[in-house]
Amino acid sequence: MADKGLKRTEGPGIPEGIPEGFTRTQETGLTSERAEELMRAGAGNQPPQDTGRSAGRILFENIFTFFNLLNIFLGVCLALVGSYRNMLFLGVVLSNTLIGTVQELRARRTVQRLKLMNTAPAHVMRDGQERQVPPEQLVRGDVVILRAGCQVPADALVLSGAGSADESLLTGESDAVRKAENDWLLSGSYVTEGRLTAQLVRVGRESYVNSLTAAARHIRRPKSVLMQDLNRLVHNISVVLLPMGVLMMLKQRYILKLPFEEAVPGVVAAMVGMIPEGLILLCSVALAVGVVRLGKKQTLVSELYGIETLARADTLCLDKTGTLTTGRMTVERIVPMEAPEAEIAGALSRFCGAFDDDAPTLNALRAAFPPHQEEPAAVLPFSSKRKKSAASFDDGLTLVLGAPDYVLDEGDERLKETGALSGEGLRVLALAQADGALQGDNCPPVARLLGFVCLKDEIRKNVHETLAYFSAQGVDLKVISGDDPRTVSRIARQAGVPGAERMVDVHALKSDEDVIRAADEYAVFGRVTPDRKRLLVQALKDAGHSVAMTGDGINDIPAMKAADCSIAMGAGADAARQVAQLTLMDGDFASLPDTVAEGRRVVGNIRRTSTLFLYKTIFSAILSLFTLILLSRYPFQPIQLTLISTLTIGVPGFFLALEANKERIRGDFLRSILLQALPGGVAAAFAALLAAGLGLFKVSPEDCSTIAVIAVGVVGLTQLYFVSRPMNALRCAVVTVMSLAFAAVIAFLDRVFLLTVRSMSMTHWAMTGAVLVLGLAALLLMRRLMRRIGHMDKKGIMQALGRRLRRLFKKRPEKEDKQ
Repeated sequence: MADKGLKRTEGPGIPEGIPEGFTRTQETGLTSERAEELMRAGAGNQPPQDTGRSAGRILFENIFTFFNLLNIFLGVCLALVGSYRNMLFLGVVLSNTLIGTVQELRARRTVQRLKLMNTAPAHVMRDGQERQVPPEQLVRGDVVILRAGCQVPADALVLSGAGSADESLLTGESDAVRKAENDWLLSGSYVTEGRLTAQLVRVGRESYVNSLTAAARHIRRPKSVLMQDLNRLVHNISVVLLPMGVLMMLKQRYILKLPFEEAVPGVVAAMVGMIPEGLILLCSVALAVGVVRLGKKQTLVSELYGIETLARADTLCLDKTGTLTTGRMTVERIVPMEAPEAEIAGALSRFCGAFDDDAPTLNALRAAFPPHQEEPAAVLPFSSKRKKSAASFDDGLTLVLGAPDYVLDEGDERLKETGALSGEGLRVLALAQADGALQGDNCPPVARLLGFVCLKDEIRKNVHETLAYFSAQGVDLKVISGDDPRTVSRIARQAGVPGAERMVDVHALKSDEDVIRAADEYAVFGRVTPDRKRLLVQALKDAGHSVAMTGDGINDIPAMKAADCSIAMGAGADAARQVAQLTLMDGDFASLPDTVAEGRRVVGNIRRTSTLFLYKTIFSAILSLFTLILLSRYPFQPIQLTLISTLTIGVPGFFLALEANKERIRGDFLRSILLQALPGGVAAAFAALLAAGLGLFKVSPEDCSTIAVIAVGVVGLTQLYFVSRPMNALRCAVVTVMSLAFAAVIAFLDRVFLLTVRSMSMTHWAMTGAVLVLGLAALLLMRRLMRRIGHMDKKGIMQALGRRLRRLFKKRPEKEDKQ
């Protein structure tokens, strides 16, 4: 077939032309034998094999990190000077890397399995019959049937039918594009209305969606707040780390004149102390474990940080159909107006026979009114914008079915009849007869209102408990629907949505500014178009809320893309699942609290354990800086810091990162962990400097190191206690066991860790006690100061500092006058 006469959707980078040798397939489709031949010939629709990072790539990236390479380099330096015992920290690095790799491989395998289960089948004509096959089993030349909600599996040419396709995932244009015979359908777009028969032209790697390297299927949202803060922190540490190590080595070797055998362990100890070697890894492990746990609960995590964004959400926008309700409806009653009930039933049977869409409303009508086998002269598919559909028949009859205020003229007295019905929680549709036939998208004027059809939604089980959970967690609930606000309000009240009586008809709001003002004021929004649904979500975000949005239909997609976190129902449109960060594969809304709890566990515990890692970094950086300035020896050996970090950070951090945590995430992550880590870091550095300063009283360097290890270890365990609060059984057990383990090491394994506990005199123990008291006092004082600062913003801190300075300078002149 030649290119001449074909229409093509315009867009940047869209492929042009038809492959040489292409011929139009009959609408009966290919035979099974021909499809197998094409598959063997390489004309299949297999996507590029890049399904994410390979196992080798994951292993490589977990091993060859900046901090791992730095640790290996430091280990080699110790080996060169024969300080093998101090290389114990490499065991911690190895175990951390191994745990991280195993967990990430498990998460990758789980996600791949779940994505395979979640792939929507394509409807293809084979051997003259419609079949459902996985998209990767399609071949070039296949004839596919695309209905509303279906995603286009490969670049295709429309053979027959009419409808619209949303190409926003590809081009960024939100308006749906009308499609008819000889129009192109691009892979990655999805059909919003109508029914199209199309032939696949470009498949697999040739298709437009794969040429965009998966950008069409995934909406790129801003990176996780958590990882942005952590990466910025690690970058800043890296900038300081290497220059500090070089300066310390120069000082130890050329100013203090220490031999390499003594200088290298001290410098390595300082640098190992500043490296938060397990911090990023622990975050990855925690998130990966979260993915695996959610996968076992039938929740597919398409974007890893969707766990975090849902846990941060303070506003949850719910779609009525498919979320509060099961998406199934039944015909409750018919209210005749200008026609008897028997005529209405016959008209509905003719109407149902004109459509083959798999839609809840049509399914409910088909169950009550068996469709007639009659070919319509023309159809107008349902659209979420026009809220109605229509069909014209050869005898000149045109039937219109839709929302009453979209079928009837504004101000029609008969609209009042729907008020009481909607108040009962019923969905009311108007069935009317129109004058004339359909002309494209133009529906002729209504001549006769046959009657109203009342349908009833089926409310999901356990929805009351689910909504009660979110209300108890302080999450504001908003119900946004295209249905009559009275119907939505009634269902929301039945489901237990707080404030469900506060409803608004968004269709009646004249401007976008009115919609924005209504966003915070109301809890139930009815008659909402897809664009205004998106506008409501954006308005809530602009008001400072963190917004999660659930949905299952194509009309929910604009709002889902605008939300901070998007959640799709597994039984919904495959296009909705493609743009969602999280998919409830079993469609059970009641499983959402488990997802929130998992997110809070992950992020809350990462915050808690990050405080421990950052405490060690702050302590080591301060100590290294003072060591440089005071020209004294670094008071620790690497093996001694390994002891401290293992018992006060590494082991407890692992347990704390995986425990239950239901606290809602609030505040700035980086500011929060800095305020919590700074007291411990400053106090530990202060205690270590005091211990190192005992050398002025003729205490040996080995005894100074021992006192420093004991003091810093106790301060670290105290910091662990404060970070673990509020205490529960697990946290209490962790703090207790770590404290006992530290005491046991000091008492029985002192020589392994180069300590001189057994040779210390009573004077040395008195000095240890004094250093301990001063270190703990510094910790308490710093915590009190950080609590005061924690309630201030940057401006408040500067103002408080200014007041202190003014008081200081005001007092000096008074003292001079008295003298």
